[in-house]
Amino acid sequence: MIRKKGWKKGLSFFLFVVLLLVWEVAVKVFSIEAWLLPSPTAVFKEGFLAFGGLQGHLWATVRLAVLGLAIGSLLGWGMAVILHLFPLVKETVYPLLILSQNVPIIVLAPLLVIWFGFGLLPKLIVIALVCFFPVVVASLDGFRQTPYEWKHYFEMMGATKKQQFWKLELPNSLPFIFSGLKISATYSVMGAVISEWLGAKTGIGVYMTLASSSFRTDRVFVAIFIIMSLSLLFFAVITFMERMIVSWNRKEDISRVNN
Repeated sequence: MIRKKGWKKGLSFFLFVVLLLVWEVAVKVFSIEAWLLPSPTAVFKEGFLAFGGLQGHLWATVRLAVLGLAIGSLLGWGMAVILHLFPLVKETVYPLLILSQNVPIIVLAPLLVIWFGFGLLPKLIVIALVCFFPVVVASLDGFRQTPYEWKHYFEMMGATKKQQFWKLELPNSLPFIFSGLKISATYSVMGAVISEWLGAKTGIGVYMTLASSSFRTDRVFVAIFIIMSLSLLFFAVITFMERMIVSWNRKEDISRVNN
């Protein structure tokens, strides 16, 4: 089973390398200008040469994305708990949450600058809004997927609604919550870059804007590859946390049953 998973991951990496080779050959064969579409070797060379100057931009984006992800995820999980425990609130608020997702963040961002200025607050709001909804939906699905038989068993034992939530519904919903977190983690990097377009002094979004305005397309692609790498890194971290926490929770459940 492990070899099969490793083979699939290797196949994905091989496909990525093939795409880069096709890109490299196409640029050479069709003599495409570097300002229009640089070759992968030119992009990686520029990334290597500019890495020292990119570190400040990189850490600024990482800090912003992590902080926004934490705020958006906590608010999303808290909202999901409220909607789950209070059905009337859910019937009233949940449709409004769905409607709110039809507002493009790129359109809302300038309004946030007008309302809150060019400081940290509008940037965090942008990232939190991007990360908020996936966690809400995933958490609600997790709470709803708790088997009815288990709920009935808890009720027969005289468990209160609070005890059912903390000891049954929440542990059962952890895989769903982490699914929402993985989506939000990848969105957080995109949200951080968009928020940096609002007037930040440092960040990958700022670096990309400066590169685009000076027709340094190679640097634009460097920024794109950094964004992709950060998204994969965030996804991997959440996946690792999921394996640790969910497996620990299952071991706890098994030990309780055996005892």
